[in-house]
Amino acid sequence: MSTLTASWDWLTDPAHWPGADGIGRRLAQHLVLTAVCLAVSCLIALPVAVTLGHLGRGGALAVNLSNVGRAVPTFAVLVLLLLTPLAAWGEGPTVVALVLFAVPPLLTSAYVGMREVDRDTVRAARGMGMTGRQVLFRVELPLAAPMILNGVRIAAVQLVATATLAALAGGGGLGRIITAGFSLASTPQVVAGAVLVAGFALLVEGLFEVAARLAPAWARGTP
Repeated sequence: MSTLTASWDWLTDPAHWPGADGIGRRLAQHLVLTAVCLAVSCLIALPVAVTLGHLGRGGALAVNLSNVGRAVPTFAVLVLLLLTPLAAWGEGPTVVALVLFAVPPLLTSAYVGMREVDRDTVRAARGMGMTGRQVLFRVELPLAAPMILNGVRIAAVQLVATATLAALAGGGGLGRIITAGFSLASTPQVVAGAVLVAGFALLVEGLFEVAARLAPAWARGTP
């Protein structure tokens, strides 16, 4: 209990919140890094998955190739990127490593969601004279939305947890609190940093749950 008490004392100490190395700034850095990586990952994965799912060709290969990336640890990718010219661009290696980490769940969920749309419904839409574009935006995407949004939620929560690796590349975020705790041999600070990351991940999960409840019926997959 002494470690938990000391960690709580560290978290609630007003001196640890303001300043360049304070919890407030590290939390803001973590949020920005997560949001940027999630946005870039969505811009890369979702158009590809939706297009392949709509066409029904090449998707399985793309999903399998992206899933191969899950077998490669993000830390290993980050270390390799630090040896490239990207290392000169501050957060560059971290952003690339995290984007590669987030693409597989986004790509897989979106593609599976598109392919699980009832084919009879799609054929009926075509039979009514809808163009391919109309079928995509009026039929397939609304029906696949719950699965797509679930993939975004999974990727967001995973990014929050994995973004702590930015500290190992000299970046910001909550990971800096943990690495600083190790440097100072301060177990309470390390535990406090881990609690902050876990709490942030739970908060993101909760926000997605609230958003899902407030979303239109079609986005929840209900009539």
